[in-house]
Amino acid sequence: MTTTTPTTPVNAAGGPPARPLGKPFGRSRLTSRGIANAVVLIAALYTMLPALWLVLASTKNADALFGSDIFSLGDFSFAGNLSDLFSMDGGLYGEWYVNSLLYAVVGALVGSLISVAAGYAFDKYEFRHKEKLFGLVLTGVMVPPTVLALPLYLVASNVGMVNTFWAVFIPVLFNPFGVYLARLLSSGYVPNEVLEASRMDGAGELQTYFRVSLRMLGPGFVTVFLFQLTAIWNNFFLPMVMLSDQHLYPLSLGLYTWNSAATVSPEYYPLVVIGSLLAVVPLIAAFVLLQRYWKSGLTAGSVK
Repeated sequence: MTTTTPTTPVNAAGGPPARPLGKPFGRSRLTSRGIANAVVLIAALYTMLPALWLVLASTKNADALFGSDIFSLGDFSFAGNLSDLFSMDGGLYGEWYVNSLLYAVVGALVGSLISVAAGYAFDKYEFRHKEKLFGLVLTGVMVPPTVLALPLYLVASNVGMVNTFWAVFIPVLFNPFGVYLARLLSSGYVPNEVLEASRMDGAGELQTYFRVSLRMLGPGFVTVFLFQLTAIWNNFFLPMVMLSDQHLYPLSLGLYTWNSAATVSPEYYPLVVIGSLLAVVPLIAAFVLLQRYWKSGLTAGSVK
């Protein structure tokens, strides 16, 4: 009778045997997943609770706001608050809304065209002092916009543009971060072979850019547009420095003046709340409608 000696199994690499998946490892993985889900839930609540408060508070009158009855079902006056919002001070809120749309939408559109064109040029062309100029652009990324407000005011004062639409509109057209982002997007979306093929077909540089490159940069353009739209829409310090005419205010500055006046006139409080709620609608709409493009734009060049 022969006997067999049990052997210890080894893994494919010839090393010590792999530890079988046991209960302690599975329990540890479940614990880690539970902790991760709890962190995500806390972060979501932290983000959504202020938005929920804003939605509920916009349906209340001043008495309910001061009485901390936000979560009660009574005192529903959303329609009244909305009517008062657009009739207060001769309809100033409507003018502020239009101003913000002009500053942000038109400014982001024109600024994105400038940023994408500059980033494309930095990526695809060779010219003298290219990297030094791009380093200057990166330096501009690190400068806070508030630092530039006073120099911009002095320049606008010298050319007579203070307290005009152009004093706020022109400075927001130039965004160093948009140029930096556009260069990265251009390297990920526009292959050099496509440009060479277009040139061999007899297309000029401008024709190649507008008919070929800009179309391929569509998702990147939308990404830059959304970044600039958000920055311009939330712009506060530059309009505060440049403007003194309330009819030129954007929403951010207009709601700030009403909030300051609410300490003396409490009837402004419900208007500030519902005005703030309506102020975030365009940004939400833009991100929802364009999410297909900006999500792909953020991942440009990540997979080659």
